[in-house]
Amino acid sequence: MKEKTKEILNKIINSSFFIILLAIFIILKTILFYKNTVCMNEKLDKITIKYSIIFICSIFGILYLLPKKARNITGIVCDTLISLILFADNIYYVYSSNVLSVLQITNLQYGEEIMSTLPMLLKFYQLLYFIDIIALIVLFATSWAKIEKGKKTKIQYIVIRTIVGVLSIYVLVTTSITANEKAIEEPYNKDMQIKKATIYGYHISDIVNAIDGSKQAKYKNKSEMLKAYDSLRDEYNNEYEESYIDYAGAMEGKNVIIVQLESLQEFLVNKTINGKEITPNLNKFINDNICISNMFMQSYSTTADSEFSTITSLYPVENGMAFSRYYKNTYDDIFKMFHQADYTTSYMHGNLGYFWNRSNVYGNMQVDHVELKDSFEDTSEDVMGYLSDELLYRQAVEKLKNYKEPFMSYIVSASSHTGFTLDGLQDRGKVSIDVGKYKDTFFGNYLESANYADYAFGIFIDELKKAGLYDDSVIIIYGDHNGLDMYNNEMLEFLGELDDNVTDTDIKLNYIRVLAGMKIPGLNNLRIDKPVSKLDIKPTLAYLFNLDPGVSLGTNMLARKDFICLNNERIVTKDYYFDENWYDIHTGEIVEPNEDLKKYYDYMKTELDISKSIVLENLLK
Repeated sequence: MKEKTKEILNKIINSSFFIILLAIFIILKTILFYKNTVCMNEKLDKITIKYSIIFICSIFGILYLLPKKARNITGIVCDTLISLILFADNIYYVYSSNVLSVLQITNLQYGEEIMSTLPMLLKFYQLLYFIDIIALIVLFATSWAKIEKGKKTKIQYIVIRTIVGVLSIYVLVTTSITANEKAIEEPYNKDMQIKKATIYGYHISDIVNAIDGSKQAKYKNKSEMLKAYDSLRDEYNNEYEESYIDYAGAMEGKNVIIVQLESLQEFLVNKTINGKEITPNLNKFINDNICISNMFMQSYSTTADSEFSTITSLYPVENGMAFSRYYKNTYDDIFKMFHQADYTTSYMHGNLGYFWNRSNVYGNMQVDHVELKDSFEDTSEDVMGYLSDELLYRQAVEKLKNYKEPFMSYIVSASSHTGFTLDGLQDRGKVSIDVGKYKDTFFGNYLESANYADYAFGIFIDELKKAGLYDDSVIIIYGDHNGLDMYNNEMLEFLGELDDNVTDTDIKLNYIRVLAGMKIPGLNNLRIDKPVSKLDIKPTLAYLFNLDPGVSLGTNMLARKDFICLNNERIVTKDYYFDENWYDIHTGEIVEPNEDLKKYYDYMKTELDISKSIVLENLLK
């Protein structure tokens, strides 16, 4: 029986049909990828499946040009590589609702940080991407099977194989061209790119764009871009410019402190667990000053993209490479805006300058003091590989006390970074909550990290008050991006206990909504409930300080604009959410767009075209 089984296995592995079998496995894995990413909550489109099958069959059909042994070995290699790509795309999609770009290969230098995120991203079903490869490895390792050299092939079979191979090359080339054209139709929405062009067509288009990204820019010169920008700005001014609070220029000469909080989502605000507030100090700051309940992240889950959005009031490029690839660009950035008003400008982060290329990025801007890890005296406590938030904040205040006033300082925290284990924290007693049933889960660790970040923030506020820098400063705080994946089970359980009518639209909005608040001297107990984004921070400060914001795609948060756009073609209004379709936020149901919603969509496309052209073509130089 054993010998008979071996004989059958070897016949299959060394047959001409082995390649077809591998292609079938890849088709099934591709469907698995779609059902767990872009088509998670919807029916898989037949067109997506059809073109995926064509792609896969043409790739494996080309292998028939090779002799049998080389063909089957190459087929296994192709199966392995494609499986790895699907697995990596799936992992990254769980993390950021996005798929990988070839340009992100440079991010391997941040391998330690990437590895720290894996525990939350790995799912049991992802083993299915490698089930056939594992089986083959076992068979070859135990000598149950081996790839044999083929016998001399008859001329007619060589002709047939050649015809199949050549036809497959033709089909692959023509399908790739068509897929690239379909992907170009959706330059910002990767989900739609994948649905229209397949995951394989997306990657082909991505490689083409990596070779020559300027083709994606709608506006090739500054005058064309400014014409579109001025027209858009005129429309916004006519419809949304009026502020509901008259504070224009009221903050001239005051200090400005911007604090970017690592991974803190809005659902934490004013929430308790086992009778204790998760973020008591942040709650007090937000409730006593200005609560911003609907701020949405603009990034694909990187801190650097969040910084880019805040600093430039532009959208991050969808491959997440604004800091590493376009750092030499000139922008109308927030540091330039305050520097021109004779402010002392600074940037502080408890990491080394190579990380996300920050030394080069901020060295290229008008930042008087770039304060990174090696410029702080006390580095005795690292948390998650970064200077602990407590040490960062204490020393930040000491530096602020010595700056010439007025100053504008941008401070980036990191202790609540993904991984959320608080590795390196010397006193776990600084975590004041009991997460109960969530102990030692990824969600429980997230809550504890947020609680420690809140503890450190409380110290920061106390130190500012002691230094006499709190009362008369404008302070803006916000989370840089989500900390948890969209469908984290424990988080959904936690949210469900607060509201038993959570819709899928609620979950999607929760994923992109970040904690935010603002302190403006003289304004207390105010709420901003309309949708705002990171792009709005610079224009808001320009309004308060009577400064020229330059080219900015955000708007003053105190004005009446009632919608925001995201760089992956999403739109959020007070009542509606656009994600390929328009959804009623309150019911989660699909609605037909009225004239206002259609207008918002047109505005979004214009904003994204302007922003992308500025970045790719360096149009503000």
